[in-house]
Amino acid sequence: MKFFIDTANLDQIKEAQDLGILDGVTTNPSLMAKEGIKGVDKIKQHYVDICNIVDGDVSAEVIATDFEGMIKEGEELAALHPQIVVKIPCIKAGIKAIKYLSSKDIRTNCTLIFSAGQALLAAKAGATYVSPFIGRLDDIGTDGIDLIAQIADMFNRYGFETEVLAASIRHTMHILQCIEAGADVATCPLKAITGLLNHPLTDKGLEQFLADYNKLNG
Repeated sequence: MKFFIDTANLDQIKEAQDLGILDGVTTNPSLMAKEGIKGVDKIKQHYVDICNIVDGDVSAEVIATDFEGMIKEGEELAALHPQIVVKIPCIKAGIKAIKYLSSKDIRTNCTLIFSAGQALLAAKAGATYVSPFIGRLDDIGTDGIDLIAQIADMFNRYGFETEVLAASIRHTMHILQCIEAGADVATCPLKAITGLLNHPLTDKGLEQFLADYNKLNG
């Protein structure tokens, strides 16, 4: 499974890249605002800065919600860097925009997916990725991991090449559950990724190894 980091923070992106396990980045207007990145030109430059850090795909989200606006923004974003994947919301105009952009060989990530039906329409329109938001589904008492499994099974059954990008991941256990459910990609906060390293037996074992070494070597 691929690991994307869900942030606009360059330091966190660099840290994940330095670990040697990073496959890409997802971000959105809210994450940009959190980092104080404001203004169209500054946002575009920030996307380029991210692309210059990582080797993989970088999802850049459109702001427009109408077809013409999404096409215009999508083409501008895709022109910034070859690694850019245009992130488009799963609305009627968005599906139409995904179909148009995919016909122009512009890769897309259909975001704000909350049902298998939405994922199906995005895949048929030619989306490169679909992003089911599992954490937000869990928040309303719905099983987000179950949705990942449904979509993965559907895509495998019908031969869609669209990848399932599990989004709105809240913690390390979500990552492990996404693996079992068949997600192609998990986009996570850095803390959730590094949380995979944690195990008390690892800590205890290392402590014992060091203690034994010190006994033998003073």
